[in-house]
Amino acid sequence: MTLLLPATDDLLQFALDAAWQAGRVTLGYFQTGVKAQKKADNTPLTIADQLAEQKLREVIAARFPEHAIVGEEYGRSESDSPYTWVIDPIDGTKSFVSGVPIYANLLALLDGEKAVLGIINLPALNEVIYAVRGGGCYWNGRRCHVSQTSDLREAVLLTSGLNYFHSKQAAWDRLLKATYIQRTWGDAYGYALIATGRADVMVDPGMALWDAAPLQVILEEAGGTFTDWQGTATIHNGESVATNGLLYSQVMALL
Repeated sequence: MTLLLPATDDLLQFALDAAWQAGRVTLGYFQTGVKAQKKADNTPLTIADQLAEQKLREVIAARFPEHAIVGEEYGRSESDSPYTWVIDPIDGTKSFVSGVPIYANLLALLDGEKAVLGIINLPALNEVIYAVRGGGCYWNGRRCHVSQTSDLREAVLLTSGLNYFHSKQAAWDRLLKATYIQRTWGDAYGYALIATGRADVMVDPGMALWDAAPLQVILEEAGGTFTDWQGTATIHNGESVATNGLLYSQVMALL
């Protein structure tokens, strides 16, 4: 039998504290010259990734032993519960190992296929962006919203890497030509910028579940959109388009 979730405020405080603890673990290794090994997909892995995920799994299992957990480094723990916690212990490990402070600890709670809670914790920047479904989006405790940019020609466009597009290169080139500023302020940091009104559009052609899990609820509660490249609002299709909402139709027309 699945236990009921606690009240929204208690659940959010638990999740924020868990993400904060993971962030403290990673800060202990940040800008220390920590060594990285390469995983099978050629992405870096550090002891900080592993210990941060272990910390989150321990904290979640102690409070919600009946819930499932999915994490980037240690896979899935099965459960009959409809609730699943999704963990990315360090999103932006390439930034982390380079000593660049725009990496994040990501945490989301899914009810079935959809996130009801999402957290982007940026420990080296002392910023946290979070949302609960139906409760708005917050940035360091104050309500935040997407930008009011309505003309794509004035938009700030982001992505996580220029070498990721492959078969979608033509669509990316169209967006490049149609927008005002283009930057690779990428990974979860870029989506945090969209949610807080500091950028307008972000696209990524490749996203794992743990990369995307907190982003849809955060972007939607901030007034924006988060979809795949076909326009489906989902975290499960391995790609993403985030906008401030006002630019959504202009972006999708180019994709």
